[in-house]
Amino acid sequence: MTKLTFFTFIVLATSISFIFLETPPKSFYHTLFISDSFSDNSSIANHLYTLTKRPHVAGSQANADAAAYVLSIFTSCNIPSHLTSYDVALTYPVSRSLTLKSSEKTIKFGLFQEIYDGDPYAEVANEVLPTFHAYARSGTATGPVVYANYGRVEDYATLREMGVNVSNTVVLARYGKIYRGDIVHNAHAVGAIGVLIFTDKKDYGGEKWFPDDKWMPPSGVQVGSVYDGIGDPTTPGWPSTGECERLSDEEVDEGGNVPLIPSLPISWADGDAIIRTIGGKVANVDWQGGKDSPIYRVGPGPAIANLSYEGQQVISTIQNVIAVIEGEEEPDRFVILGNHRDAWTFGAVDPNSGTASLLEIAQRLEKLQKRGWRPRRTIILCNWDAEEYGLIGSTEWVEENREMLAARVVAYLNVDCAVQAGDFRASATPQLDELIILASQQVQDPDNSSQTIYQSWLASGNDTTVKLGRLGGSGSDYAAFVQHIGAPAVDMSFGQGYPIYHSMYDDFVWMKKFGDPMFHRHVAAASIWGLVALRLADDEVLPFNYLSYAYELQKSAEHLEAEISDKGISLVPLYASIEKLRKAATRIKNDIKALKAKRSRASMRELNDRLIMTERAFTDRDGLSSRTWYKHLIYAPAKHDDYGSKSFPGISDAIENAKSLNSSDSWHSVQHEVWRVARAITQASLVLSGRLT
Repeated sequence: MTKLTFFTFIVLATSISFIFLETPPKSFYHTLFISDSFSDNSSIANHLYTLTKRPHVAGSQANADAAAYVLSIFTSCNIPSHLTSYDVALTYPVSRSLTLKSSEKTIKFGLFQEIYDGDPYAEVANEVLPTFHAYARSGTATGPVVYANYGRVEDYATLREMGVNVSNTVVLARYGKIYRGDIVHNAHAVGAIGVLIFTDKKDYGGEKWFPDDKWMPPSGVQVGSVYDGIGDPTTPGWPSTGECERLSDEEVDEGGNVPLIPSLPISWADGDAIIRTIGGKVANVDWQGGKDSPIYRVGPGPAIANLSYEGQQVISTIQNVIAVIEGEEEPDRFVILGNHRDAWTFGAVDPNSGTASLLEIAQRLEKLQKRGWRPRRTIILCNWDAEEYGLIGSTEWVEENREMLAARVVAYLNVDCAVQAGDFRASATPQLDELIILASQQVQDPDNSSQTIYQSWLASGNDTTVKLGRLGGSGSDYAAFVQHIGAPAVDMSFGQGYPIYHSMYDDFVWMKKFGDPMFHRHVAAASIWGLVALRLADDEVLPFNYLSYAYELQKSAEHLEAEISDKGISLVPLYASIEKLRKAATRIKNDIKALKAKRSRASMRELNDRLIMTERAFTDRDGLSSRTWYKHLIYAPAKHDDYGSKSFPGISDAIENAKSLNSSDSWHSVQHEVWRVARAITQASLVLSGRLT
């Protein structure tokens, strides 16, 4: 007799309980959704295998074929689906070269990733684009090399303290810590004329490497975009549809989001070769490489690097795949699930582990509909294009549908790389914290069937509670939803980071051998992602908790106070506004209890709208002072690290400026930003309370 898991037993017991009822409660369907009988490891594996047969960069025929596959699966699940296309500015490499001339010899680097013995994708390896940075500046840079660690602002401060002049040099920096585009921008800001970014063995390599182990091979290169904005750079703030208005190249340059000096990504083998030619002072201990690495020195030179890159910008058609399951009672309220499809190469982890999980959700939702389930609110499944270039597909869609989305979105649920390496993690706007935790308590840990995801998540940390991140960075497609229109959102994955990231070795073989051999993690990702969506789509009262938000804002304010306590800045208005939000969050919990007793549908609708629109109130139509596309005053990227998450980003930007200028006007600007945030939080408390002053 087959042994029943605890979760299967619960499903069977629940099924028996409702066998004589005409319409089971929504919770019955939710339990069914995460049951073993509804999941299919082999189906997910087949989706991933199909999606990763060929490299499929945005704008390519292979990516259009992948879009057709996603559309076919949605359609086969009887979900009304369509393609939404945009014509966007993408860049591709034409030529690139790198030589290094020392007193002893001249090295000409091959700049290619090696095919390994037995590589099943060798026949299509020629479809992988030459290693490059999207939107890199075309040009040539010749100069001595300076090693700048991770290329952060603080790294250049260290170089200045060491007496190293970076002007007219080619910077060598290693990947990690900050967004690659900011590495290039930071180098340009200190006078460098070119940038080489390498995957240091210390961070990505090992004693053995793929295909024998999970680590990046010596020739592996992490490619990616160096564009520092969001969406098509030629249509900032409006959609790239038809014969739309476009900025000129000069106007794009003036926007400050595209690099002004050339750059190239290189392997750790090439980076090692360059490091060995650099003289000058020995770098700090924390700047050094790993085992068997040479001593890292900072330069400049004496070797001279010659970096040359030529790219071309093309208006290419990209395709989002949109599938809509219309809500039965509130069709005008949208719960949106999103994942991107385009990949720099094969994309087994990034992003198609998420795409395969999204298709699994679609197939489970079809099974639920066959059992009689209909969502209360509309569920929209979105498969985005051109995310890798700068979150373009999702951003263009949000910009095109901005007013409707701002009025109707309940929440946006993002999964980019569903399966990387490590335990479950989640980042969210704070009112969703409690919902994510509850969902994690209902889904099995894919690596230990005797416990839940929550239990393993809790055990992976050092605290008595799980740690959730925030959505201030712009690392994936949640950005337009949170930071532009103010929608509650979550981003989830198993693990955070993996060694063959954005290289040609991110293929199905790596996933099958090292990422998720049995595809249990993919199943679990689909389960928790779908369960959160079902709760948001079906619960009569939305499961939002704004007390979590008030608590999070209080912590952020205290951190801010510690940073500027001696600068004469008053945080009294900020603390007062947070207290108003806390009181409003407490009152609405009482309102919910009272409404549930009355069961008034009209009142529940009004209360849910307050819960939805409170997040919108944290936005400001004028946006951040120097970055107007970002409308959210609580969460936006750090100014010098697009991946970094900042609370109160406008205040942080003003503080950075004031510390540099140290003038009364600059510190007055900090106080002004404090008032702006306080006003937004006060507006949020008024929306949540639903009462006019």
